[in-house]
Amino acid sequence: MNFLKSQSLSLLSNSTKQDDILIKKLLLTHDPDGRWLDSETMLHAVGNIMFHASTTQGVPSLHFTSISKDDICEIELLGCDEPVGCVIRKISCMIMSKCSVEGDINSKTIALFDLLGNYRWDAKVVLVIAAFAAKYGEFWGLMQLYQCNALAVSVTRLKQLPMDLSSLKPRFKALSLLIKTMMEVAKCIIKFESLPLLYTEQDSDILHVTKFHIYIAVYWITRSIFTCFSQFTEFTTKRHEYSDSSILAAWELSSLAYRLSNINNILKGQADLCHQEIVRNLHNRLLSLTDNVQTDNQEFLTLLFPMKDYLPLKDCSTQENIGVSELKNKIVLLLISKPEQLTLEESLLLVQQTSDHPLNDELKDSYKIIWVPLPSSDGWIEAEETSFNILSEFLPWYAIRKPRLLSSAAVKYIKEELNYKEEPQMLVLDSNGRVINSNAIDMIKIWGPRAYPFSASKEAELWEDENLTMKLLIDDINLLLAYWVEEGKNLCIYGSDNLGWIRQFNGKIEELKRQGLQLEAIYVGTNQFSGHVKEIMKTLGNEYSPSNSLLFTKAQFFWLRLESMRRSRMRLGKTSSDQVLAELSALLDIKERNEGWVMIGRGNSSDSIRLQGRQIMECLDQYAEWGDNVEPLGLVGAIKNFLQPPIVEGPCSHSYLVPSSQAQIDGTVLCGVCKRPMKKYVVYE
Repeated sequence: MNFLKSQSLSLLSNSTKQDDILIKKLLLTHDPDGRWLDSETMLHAVGNIMFHASTTQGVPSLHFTSISKDDICEIELLGCDEPVGCVIRKISCMIMSKCSVEGDINSKTIALFDLLGNYRWDAKVVLVIAAFAAKYGEFWGLMQLYQCNALAVSVTRLKQLPMDLSSLKPRFKALSLLIKTMMEVAKCIIKFESLPLLYTEQDSDILHVTKFHIYIAVYWITRSIFTCFSQFTEFTTKRHEYSDSSILAAWELSSLAYRLSNINNILKGQADLCHQEIVRNLHNRLLSLTDNVQTDNQEFLTLLFPMKDYLPLKDCSTQENIGVSELKNKIVLLLISKPEQLTLEESLLLVQQTSDHPLNDELKDSYKIIWVPLPSSDGWIEAEETSFNILSEFLPWYAIRKPRLLSSAAVKYIKEELNYKEEPQMLVLDSNGRVINSNAIDMIKIWGPRAYPFSASKEAELWEDENLTMKLLIDDINLLLAYWVEEGKNLCIYGSDNLGWIRQFNGKIEELKRQGLQLEAIYVGTNQFSGHVKEIMKTLGNEYSPSNSLLFTKAQFFWLRLESMRRSRMRLGKTSSDQVLAELSALLDIKERNEGWVMIGRGNSSDSIRLQGRQIMECLDQYAEWGDNVEPLGLVGAIKNFLQPPIVEGPCSHSYLVPSSQAQIDGTVLCGVCKRPMKKYVVYE
């Protein structure tokens, strides 16, 4: 690297007088605060035209060409009232007019920079390549169609274009090489221009040298485009029919490709040096912020999402580009994940528990969620970009506008300092940019907006007042279930993948309900989200009341929330001796799903019972023996009393004390010894 730096400095100091004059002319035409466009997207769209025209033996893919044209028309061009298509057409017309008259190519190139002066350097180079791509695509479109389309034949003859391309193969081979090289140099320029150069060191030699090579590269790409246009102009004058002319043209194109290739090699090295310097400075500044108290979150978020246009984020619901200033004085939740890790059902659950939750209306302006997708490796692959684009279309949160441009300093900081563990993580920052929870994703799945402000202390506080109740298990999943919970109804959730057993169980429940048993049974499937379970739910919806089974997506929510509850309890340091954690693990770790399981409870009461296998049907078959105890003991109490008979005959004098902070116990409490209802008294000490 040091050798490359010294070589570049030498080139700068030893640049020819002609280069110095050229740079001065280019800078005179350049507006440093000028217009910019989405150069990367446009170059990709233009590349589709160029690549498919260059690699299919002269027959381009019209499908790709049409897509690229649409993409270009949708690209935003900031600071300009004209659509980008009109700007490209204007550039193309100017180049064509210059090529049709005699004159020095250097003067023509500088004249074009007068038109491009209002654009950033990456925009200049992409616009001139796009202008050539339009001409290039038009030519190959005619070459493809003239053999089978009468109109194309007429247009080809009118334009006096060659019908036989065999003699032009060397020229097109050289042209393809030049196009490929120009695209590579353009990518390097775009990469450099997208860097947050604000974070380079003041008076950095590396930055000055790199900018010098950027100017030279843009000039030679623009000059090469003039040469390419001239090649197509020759087709109409039939000069290409002379072999000497064709050989000279191929040599000229190859020479330009060689020159640009050399420029690209140096430019890539310089851009890498700039990038390393920026990464180092950004990382150090992020670390320094961690040790100091901030007045707001702006500096931290600006460093975490440095973007040259200061609009690093987008509102996924409106696709509007936004800056970090929108997050001032707000709680910020960073949802960090790999794109393919954030499954559809998990995304839907998070949306339901945040944006779609009834309580969210009161808090929606107090916090914001930003999706920060990270690649699986050092670079983004097409599948990851597709996953991001699909998910970011429907998520109601904010997201990184261009994840591939996320600074490697930010990625390093997230992985090393914020302890990203290769799994979806929701980091919480308070309004001062201070981390108050390393991962709030589970508490949001469990409690939704009730977990605000989503701090680690709030999670511990919520569990202090929480037991494993029907309200906790199913309250946020379904509106009807939430209503039943509030009404205090006896509820039974059950699961199995055996349709025969499910029908037998439902038949028995219906029979007992006719005998006066008040119980609502809801099928929640299994923790294996299979197509078989989905078919069972569909069958139950047809054979019984729709309320008899959750929808498949809602059942997935049920099991995802159970997983989150278990992780949350374990994060608080709970062990297998914890009753809530033990019950959650028992539900999640059921191995035999054929005979089924049930859990019966009521509303917000912590009194519940879980039965499994043959025990379920045996208990229901003997309803006559315990049904009379439902009214005095409650349904759960009656079943417990039947399954676990009293240890002693008659009432006992057993008692126990409950601290006042835990005294809110709903329903009847049974004595653990004689299994009879206990009376409640208040004791003062």
